[in-house]
Parts: sequence; C-alpha cells; structure tokens
Amino acid sequence: MTDDVTMAGAASAAPAESYTEAYAASHGRFAVIPAAYVVPRRGDEVLLQLRRGTGYFDEHWACGAAGHVEQGESLLAAAARETLEELGVELDESELTVLTVMHRTGGAPHRAIEERIDVFFSATEWRGEPRLMEDKAAELAWFPLDALPVPVVPHELAVLEALRDGRLDPITPYGF
Repeated sequence: MTDDVTMAGAASAAPAESYTEAYAASHGRFAVIPAAYVVPRRGDEVLLQLRRGTGYFDEHWACGAAGHVEQGESLLAAAARETLEELGVELDESELTVLTVMHRTGGAPHRAIEERIDVFFSATEWRGEPRLMEDKAAELAWFPLDALPVPVVPHELAVLEALRDGRLDPITPYGF
C-alpha cells in the first residue's frame, strides 16, 4: 500500500520522462501504449493500405488508418484524426463502431514497456474520397474480407479474419 501511495505521489510530482523502462521494471509495472485502428468498410470489403518506408512491417497490408493516441486525446478523437491524416476523409466520432479491443504484447518479458492496447473501429460513413495522404504507404485498395491480400500485418490480420469468420470477441488477447 505504501508503494502505491508513493508511486501516485511521485507520478504527479515528477515529469513524464522519469517513468522509464528501468523504473517500470524495478517496480514491477509497465506502461501500456494505446492505439486506434480504423477499418473503413464498404459492404463486405475493407480498405487497406500497403505500408512502405516505415521500418515496421513494410510491404505488408494494414488497416486503412491507424496510429497512437496522443496525450490528452480520446481513442475516438485519435481514430478520427488518423483517418483524416492518412486517408483524407472526415468522420464523426459517432460514426465509429468498436470491433474489438486487442491487448497485445511483443512477447519480450525483459522489456517493461512492451504492452499495447489496440482499439479497432469500423467506419461505414465518411465525407470525402479515401486517398493516400502520407508517404508511409504505397497503395490503398479495397479487398473482400474473404480475399484478403498477402501479407497483412499479423495482429491486424487476426482481427480481419475474426471479423470475416464472425468470431470477433470484444477483447482479443494477442501475443500471450
């Protein structure tokens, strides 16, 4: 109990930079990194982008839009922002439907900061025509859920396949 109180006090008094991987590991804690994923849907088709030049799963297909939640930003706001930044289309937060929440780890027990919460949304309504807006993708294309391209980023593929098969759970553990 004392450790929790001390931790809460230290967290409010110390700058965010003090919460390092070493600090987290020495206290048996870890940081969770949140991200929002948006799967634009058109009937049974999903909009995917081909990643390129990012250093993370380059030449793999990925959800139409995705990115980290910024400090002070809600998951819904992050999803709408990423959709505008990456696809050039506007959508209201109310137009997003939660598909699943993925609790994901990189499987690296020696790293205290290696936990992710990925919230996957679908969108069927937006304003504008989807187009590539950033140089981190080489192509944008619609695919039927039963004919997904190869390869797809593995944790995103798990969600898309579960969506296709009608077995998408509210919570999806991945990498445990």
